[in-house]
Amino acid sequence: MQENTRNTIFIEDAEILAQQAFAEGQFVLRVMAPKCAVSAKPGQFSHIQCDPQRLMRRPLSIMRVSATEGWVEFLYKAVGAGTELLAKRKVGETINVMGPIGRPFELDTTKPKALLLGGGVGIPPMVCLSELIKEQYEAIMPTVFMGSEVPFPFEREKSAIPVHGLSNETSDCLPLLEAWNIPSRLASLQSYDGAYKGYITDLARDWLNALGDEERQQVAIYSCGPTPMLKAVAALAKEFDLPCQVSLEEYMACAVGGCAGCVVKVSTDEGEAMKRVCVDGPVFDAKTVFA
Repeated sequence: MQENTRNTIFIEDAEILAQQAFAEGQFVLRVMAPKCAVSAKPGQFSHIQCDPQRLMRRPLSIMRVSATEGWVEFLYKAVGAGTELLAKRKVGETINVMGPIGRPFELDTTKPKALLLGGGVGIPPMVCLSELIKEQYEAIMPTVFMGSEVPFPFEREKSAIPVHGLSNETSDCLPLLEAWNIPSRLASLQSYDGAYKGYITDLARDWLNALGDEERQQVAIYSCGPTPMLKAVAALAKEFDLPCQVSLEEYMACAVGGCAGCVVKVSTDEGEAMKRVCVDGPVFDAKTVFA
């Protein structure tokens, strides 16, 4: 069901507070955008004007927000003309931000175990969802797995939080989640030390298989990443008969539902329908978009 977005999407000039570079053209950007920050939810995104030279905006998933301090944080990769220009912007400069946009994740409070799977630039919504759970849902215990085929956009460290069912070689984590006492592990095909050597869905399968039948039925899956990964996550959820929400990545023009340039086919009670990823999503029930 589409959420009513009237009076919930804001356009504001946002001062750049931080612009941190990582390997392979990855950046963590923090901006002062209090209108966006006060209502942003995990799974939503902002549409950002990267530079006055380019009018077309770029959708960036929200990674962290502080409603009290008014800032919003994004992870992005400089892969085209727009994001390459964004990567050149400096602290103290101003960029125009439209957001928050889209349908967010909806936590299933009947499932006390949340399995969060983020791949590449799909990692940010998992961080955002983890922080929400930490702050507002004491009864839900998240476990976060992150995959990347380029160096991870953070300084890795070995985790002191055990994750049942995984070998000691799968040891590295996201330090921020470790500080929040949330177990996390990394997966990659690149043979990074401390990371699971394989697909993120194989790591998740090992974890699920290590649970007892009763424990496994307490799990809900939440995921964001490239389409092939999300298809595999949906298949994994079907394999274990678990509820699963996915946040789709799609090219967008207007990002507010006007151009219908980001439509995907979705199964509904009335049959198949074309839904806009920007406002009908980006979060969908996995079984409605991946048969």
